[in-house]
Amino acid sequence: MGHSGIYRRTFGHFLRCAVVAALTSILVVVSSAQSTATAEQSAQMAQVLKDYPGLFPEFGRLLEKMQREIQFPPPRQQSHLMPLLPKSTAFYAAFPNYGDVSHQGLAIFQQELQRSPELRAWWQRGDMATQGPKLEAAIEQFYQLSQYLGDEIVFSGAPQEGKEPSFFILAEVKKPGLKDVLQRFAKDFAEKSESPTRVLDLRELATAKETLPSSSLVILIRPDLVIAAPNVAALRNFNAQLDHGQKDFAATLFGRRIAQTYDGATTVMGAADLRKMLRQFPTDQGQTLQRTGFGDMKYLVWQHKNMASEMELSFTGPRHGVASWLGAPGPMGSLDFVSPNAIMVLGMRLKNPAEIFDDIKDLSTATNPQGFASVEQMEMAMRVSFKDDLLSLLGGEITLELDSVTSTEPVWKTIFQVKDSQRLQATLDKLLAGVPVGRQQFEEGGITYHTLQIPSSRQPRAIGYAFVDGYLIIGSSRAIVAESVRLHRSGKSLAKSSKFLDSVPTGRLSMFSGLLYEDPMAMAAISLQRLSPEMGASFSQVASQNTPVVICAYGEQSALREAHKSGSADASAIMVVAAIAIPNLLRARIAANESSAVAAIRIMNTAQVSYSAVYPQRGFARDLAALGPDPANAANVSPGHAGMIDATLGNASCAAAWCTKSGFQFRMTAVCQKQRCNDYVAVGTPVTKNTGTRSFCSTSDGVVRWSQTGAPLAEAVSVDECQHWSPLQ
Repeated sequence: MGHSGIYRRTFGHFLRCAVVAALTSILVVVSSAQSTATAEQSAQMAQVLKDYPGLFPEFGRLLEKMQREIQFPPPRQQSHLMPLLPKSTAFYAAFPNYGDVSHQGLAIFQQELQRSPELRAWWQRGDMATQGPKLEAAIEQFYQLSQYLGDEIVFSGAPQEGKEPSFFILAEVKKPGLKDVLQRFAKDFAEKSESPTRVLDLRELATAKETLPSSSLVILIRPDLVIAAPNVAALRNFNAQLDHGQKDFAATLFGRRIAQTYDGATTVMGAADLRKMLRQFPTDQGQTLQRTGFGDMKYLVWQHKNMASEMELSFTGPRHGVASWLGAPGPMGSLDFVSPNAIMVLGMRLKNPAEIFDDIKDLSTATNPQGFASVEQMEMAMRVSFKDDLLSLLGGEITLELDSVTSTEPVWKTIFQVKDSQRLQATLDKLLAGVPVGRQQFEEGGITYHTLQIPSSRQPRAIGYAFVDGYLIIGSSRAIVAESVRLHRSGKSLAKSSKFLDSVPTGRLSMFSGLLYEDPMAMAAISLQRLSPEMGASFSQVASQNTPVVICAYGEQSALREAHKSGSADASAIMVVAAIAIPNLLRARIAANESSAVAAIRIMNTAQVSYSAVYPQRGFARDLAALGPDPANAANVSPGHAGMIDATLGNASCAAAWCTKSGFQFRMTAVCQKQRCNDYVAVGTPVTKNTGTRSFCSTSDGVVRWSQTGAPLAEAVSVDECQHWSPLQ
């Protein structure tokens, strides 16, 4: 198994334990990936907003109230659990016990349900009428379990040569009775998972045998600690270490680095000993990392405290290669050209661009001497040296700005720091001489503005640029460039705005190596606008109370650092997650319905095979009712009621009409000659366009096939039609 697969599996164990034992209170992994929703899903979401037009504003008020009233755990300045970990620990994560937080949040939500008719109507109808109470019950169960645990939950992981990584999850035990609670959790979870969980006490651990598959989890309840591990042997070895009072990890360099983070107070922390992890890489990959400079990585440490987050990537020596491209912190004059209405800005202070060019050339030719040949051929054809005539004329500062993506063409600009504008203009003239673009220029306010008319299959594009006070501004139009100059001269740019300055990490207002600025509400509104204009308009109602996100990077001699402010439950950030999650949850629901439909058809196939074996003179069953139980007495079996599927689909009404299950409707018809049926077709089709996007079928060959039928089927297809559908992979 590859290393990425190994670590994914380790985290899979970790998440299972969080569900079963709630030893890890909150672990949020944000994925920025989002696929395009179908027209049917957009229509469904638009219908929700039509039914509940005030829902998004109510969400905004709810989240603001949670942010204002929830009391989060205070930072911790030491850990009683960290010194107990194995000396081999290479990955460490620590979380506070969020049980009280979840209880406070549920209480506030229930208060808002009573206050808001709109929120209450949504919560008490449709799917939420059944799923909502389950969610509330799960939060309450989590809170009850949290009362047995200490203030901190710790995760430890370590690579093992040629084996699955080991891991442990620890928490202190506050009061007796935890074993019974965890056993109930494990029992409930076992009904929904193929990976069983065992809960043991010390006496049971002594005699326990390894009888579970490798994907299972074992939990030990000691009087002082609760510990989760992937197998009995690991748990037994760790327990023996605890009994001997060994605290070797605290004395290691990695353990001391973690203790240093606690000294400064922390709420949530994650750390990795990258030196240990790099030793697991194959030799050729290690050599490549060395060339990039990332082979010298030492520790990665992230922490959250006091409404701010910080990350450090340290190196064993001075940064070099690609790892050194981010320059030292300094003023970023390019931000003075950025609009305060920007929705996203990325700025960087890089080291000498000409040196970066040399690094890229060295990396390209390290394994392939001809790796840079095409670049050299381009230089000869253009009679330009990219390094001497272009990159050496630039400073290290580059800023990219995005103002809008909702119009026909996006509104953007790029700002470069320039050392010699006249020589750079001469290089641009040379590069553009052989390109079929229209060129215009004019003077205004002492600035020369250039416009390039770029041919396009739809309509020509006009890109503008100008040199101003040591910077080259390139924009999606001449007007955008002119506007950036006015912002620079008037002092009304983003860099001078209060919303930017208030969002920069404390004490670091003007010196950066890199910066990412984002208006999360605007980005979320754009995402929803693509799915549904109604959703975008509704979301915009809460966008006015928006907090921008500013992430700052700092390049030091032997480290890279990142810092940003963040509220404990920042409403705008949560709303962005909701904007991404809602479409994906709808897709997940459709995927679950379709998966259930395929499983149902496979059950029908199995039942038909059994039926033909038991009743060979009948061949296959004529319909679903013949495969189902006898309504008068389920114990009676016969060719008319074989009892091979349950009554949900195998009842009398299914003989002449569609039967419904999990958002799909099913029907089975047979091809018969007199008493014997030689073939059949089982069909599943969505109840509506919002419960599925594909229909499925199968015949006596046992192959499940599918078709993107659009609207749900009104009639079952024939055997021949089914066999022309696409086989399910």
